[in-house]
Amino acid sequence: MAAAVDIIGSQGVERLSVRAVAKQAGVSPGAPFQHFSSKEALLTAVAEQAMGRLTKAVLEAEAAADPTDPLKRLEAIGLGYLQWAMANPTHFEVISSRKLIDFASSTSLQEQNEAIRTRMFQLLNEARQTGDLAPDLQIDNIVLSCRAFVYGLARMAVDGHFPEWHMSDEPANATRTALGVFIQRLRASG
Repeated sequence: MAAAVDIIGSQGVERLSVRAVAKQAGVSPGAPFQHFSSKEALLTAVAEQAMGRLTKAVLEAEAAADPTDPLKRLEAIGLGYLQWAMANPTHFEVISSRKLIDFASSTSLQEQNEAIRTRMFQLLNEARQTGDLAPDLQIDNIVLSCRAFVYGLARMAVDGHFPEWHMSDEPANATRTALGVFIQRLRASG
């Protein structure tokens, strides 16, 4: 799995093959097939490992946020995701592409993805109950918007789009600022 990540990081996912992974790992061309039935299975295993690390990063970020402010904790989840994606661009590439992995067959990926989504719903419901969330916003729409916004920022940062948008700030600071503006728009004015 480490050899696969190295190849993707240095040559791109399009250059990845099971044969190249075997060569990089210093084993026979057939050796990887003892553990993985296909390139997709190998990448799914890489994604499962990455998802565990992403989940840990998100949960640690939330735990460090203000426990009395559910929207700050939601923001922390987004920041944890962004920081992890920028620090692990190769893993982010694998984990985010449903064309590379078999997400539907991985209980681990599905459960961890659902746990983060469920946590977002919990925090938004808490914000609604405390009056922190703008009353006209639908929670289902907010969860999708949060996911799309953070994923889009991560893609832009990892893919190197910030310079062409004339961002004077480093991607880490620019994404933090953008996410802060987004979360502020969710708050009830009052």
